[in-house]
Parts: sequence; structure tokens; C-alpha cells
Amino acid sequence: MKLSPGAEEVATFYAKMLDHEYTTKDIFRKNFFKDWRKEMTSEEKSKITELKKCDFTEMHEYFKAQSEARKQMSKEEKRKTKEENERILQEYGFCVMDNHRERIGNFRIEPPGLFRGRGDHPKMGKLKRRIRPEDIIINCSKDSAHPRPPPGTRWKEVRHDNKVTWLVSWTENIQGSIKYIMLNPSSRIKGEKDWQKYETARRLKKCVERIRAQYREDWRSKEMRIRQRAVALYFIDKLALRAGNEKDEGETADTVGCCSLRVEHIRLYPQLERQDFVVEFDFLGKDSIRYYNKIPVEKRVFKNLQLFLENKQSEDDLFDRLNTSILNKHLQELMDGLTAKVFRTYNASITLQQQLKELTSPDENIPEKILSYNRANRAVALLCNHQRAPPKTFEKSMQNLQIKIDEKKKQLSAAKKEHKAAKADARTLRDEKSKKAVEMKKKAVERISEQLMKLEVQATDREENKQIALGTSKLNYLDPRISVAWCKKWTVSIEKIYNKTQREKFAWAIDMADDDFEF
Repeated sequence: MKLSPGAEEVATFYAKMLDHEYTTKDIFRKNFFKDWRKEMTSEEKSKITELKKCDFTEMHEYFKAQSEARKQMSKEEKRKTKEENERILQEYGFCVMDNHRERIGNFRIEPPGLFRGRGDHPKMGKLKRRIRPEDIIINCSKDSAHPRPPPGTRWKEVRHDNKVTWLVSWTENIQGSIKYIMLNPSSRIKGEKDWQKYETARRLKKCVERIRAQYREDWRSKEMRIRQRAVALYFIDKLALRAGNEKDEGETADTVGCCSLRVEHIRLYPQLERQDFVVEFDFLGKDSIRYYNKIPVEKRVFKNLQLFLENKQSEDDLFDRLNTSILNKHLQELMDGLTAKVFRTYNASITLQQQLKELTSPDENIPEKILSYNRANRAVALLCNHQRAPPKTFEKSMQNLQIKIDEKKKQLSAAKKEHKAAKADARTLRDEKSKKAVEMKKKAVERISEQLMKLEVQATDREENKQIALGTSKLNYLDPRISVAWCKKWTVSIEKIYNKTQREKFAWAIDMADDDFEF
């Protein structure tokens, strides 16, 4: 069936995703079909009434072939593409801010497609519309040469607001949220903001004990609102929970944070698995990622929770006298610039520093030290609940790695035999040549042993990282100076810890931190 251009384009978005598990989810299929029908002509609507009767295979094969062709491009074609991308980057990828030429983050507008969302988002599968010049607000100084809209079109607005750091904004149609184009993370202004964020967390280190003593005291308060605030703060501090902002009712995903927890999200056990006063949390956090944890708490916290739950239904708020703004206002009084997020940054960074001290040992070689670093980073990712689904290629890549390990073991066993034979020859012949042969074989054994050890460390690392996302905490919650200092102290190349983009983002920390830096 030949589709009208609009309907055909939306069908291709679905066809491209046939391999993806999204297209097996009912909510994704239902939302897609509803939005696809809006793009159809009345004739198409009368014919196409059920998604399961549609066959997208030919379209899917076409895109697969295109993707293969891109992979098979000749060196010359790749060079041309690279040059063209570089030309576009030079034209659109920079701006002038305070007389400095600064790199812009991502200056390309997202093309139309199907909304995926994270976790089980209720709007997955809906159509993300194409952004037109008429949707775009440009922010620049009055006298600047800003980009002109395409011929025959106009920008929604050109404004000159020097109180914000974004250059372009528009509103996307799925959740009605505002999207921005900002400066690149490696820009001066972003670096300064980053530095300030970690300095605020370091200031918290100086007064955290006082704050902890205060909220412990508040658990006994006569006022219920103060007790609720103190228990919530204890969770934010101990479990690195997000504060959780109130959202508009409606179709947004039902995700919560500490202040917006409901009765149904926790269960209390006076005793569980040989531990006293256990609280079981089960809720959807940011990006619809499930937070599940059983944690023993102090008796006073447990008693307070029992009190908060009295005479409430499962959908009632656990902390009914608290919201994020009340909590953050209180935190401001405790320390200038303190918010719930600062606790998360502080606890993440301090955990990394303590774990690195405990796990790194002077007699480890470089691959083992990097494994120790990743383990410390994993401890933080677990604290912050940064999960991910195991990568699709996980099993396959583990098998390939295992094959390499088995091969190396065979090589090692052969090398050891050769070494043994050379030693026997040297005992008999007792000449220079046979002595040299022994040395050579010995070196071969050492070399292959080290290669095997590297592969085994890699396998351990991959297995332990299977469902943990290390990137988020590394980029947003861990003071980079801790990692830089660790690298300098143990003579590990910074390239082993941060990739090129991360090194650009954290250039300020690489310049600043010595090997004795303490968070």
C-alpha cells in the first residue's frame, strides 16, 4: 500500500525500531498507533485499523541496508563526511561569550521520531514532532550576528536575556518541557559552575556532623512537621535519595522522591533477616527507575514512621506536612547554598574518596588499580541507584572475552612447557646460548601471564558492571579532583579514567588537583 508522505514518514519511525524491545511493549504500540492514525488520510484510516496486521519488514530491511552501507563506506567517503561535519561545526558550533570564543554543546535540533522515555513511561511511542523555526527562541546580545532563520520562515522570538546561560530554547510536544541549547561542558562558565557545586559540597563536610546532630534532636520534637522534616533529611543523607518535586497530575510518569513518598512505598518490619527496625522501600524514582532497598534504621526513626503511617490510606503522603520547598528553605538556614542535592553530591564524593583509600593497594599493577577505581565508582552508583538494563550484546561480548581467556591459558601452558624444556637444556649444555634461551622463555611466560591477568580483570569488571551505570555519578556527583589526585598518587594515566570529552569537561580539575587533594 502506498502511503501519503506524512503517514509514511511516521511509519518509518516505527519500522526503524522493529529490532528494539520497545516495539514489543503494549503501551508503546498503542500510543504509536493512535498518533500514526492522526497523520493518515481518511482513506488510509479506513483501511489501516489494526497495528498487528501491518507488516513493516520491507521498510525495516531498507533501513538496515542503509545502515550497513554507511558502515561499508570507503575511506574517501568517510573523509568527505568528516570534512563536512567539521565545516558545520566551525559555522554553527561556536559562539562568543564575554569576548571568549566558546564551544556550543549540541547545536543540532533533535529530528522527529517516536518518544521512548525511560523506564516504563506512560507516553512512550507517541510522535515527537518536527521542530520548526517558528518554535525557536534565540537568546543573544543586541548587537550580535545571530543565525538567520531559513528563507521564508521566522524565529518565534529573538530575546536578549543576559541573566540565563542558554542560547536557544523551544518547547517539545510530548511533555511540554522546555529544551535548551547551552554551552559545551568544557566551556569556562560550565567549569566554574561545576567547581562551585563541589566547593558547596566540601563546605557541607565541615558542618555535616552538626546538621546530623540537629536532625537527630528533631526526631523527638513536639511538632509533627519538624519530626517529618528530620526523618526525611535522615533518608536524604543516609540513602542519597532525591528530594522529589511535586508534579502536575496527569499523564506524567508516577515517579517520586523522598518528600513525595506515599504510604504504599514503604513497609516496616520490627525484625527482618536478623536485623531490627527494617524499612523496605519500593518506588519508581527519576526516569521511572525502580528504587528497591531494605535498610535497618534507628529505633527513633522507626517509631516516627509508625506514627506517620497511622490512620492513612495507601495513596496518602507519608510526609503530609512537608514538601521540597519547605525542606530546602530549612537547609538554607543550616548552611548557605545547601539543598537536598548537595547531600547527594557530598555523600557520593566522600564515598568515592573512602572507597579509593580502602581498595587501592600499593602492590597492585595498573589494571588491578583501575579495577579498584571502578569498584569504588560502583559503590557510589549503587548508593545513588544508577541502574541500567544489561547491554543487549552483553552475553555475546562475555563469550568472546572467555574465548580470548581460554586461548591465553593455552598459550601460557605452552610457554611454561617451553621454559621448562629450555631450563633442562641449559643444565645439560651449560653454554651462553642456552642461558639466553631460558631468559627469553621466562620473559615470554611473564608477558603472557600479564596479558591473561588483564583479560581476567576485564571480565570481572564487565560482569560487575552489568547492571550498574557508572557514567552518571562520574559526570555529575563525583568531585573530579578526587579522581585526578588518585591518578597522580598511583601514577595511573588520567586517560584510563576519563575519556576525551570528560577530560575536556574536567580540565579545571586536572590543572588544579595535586596528589594530596582531600575532598
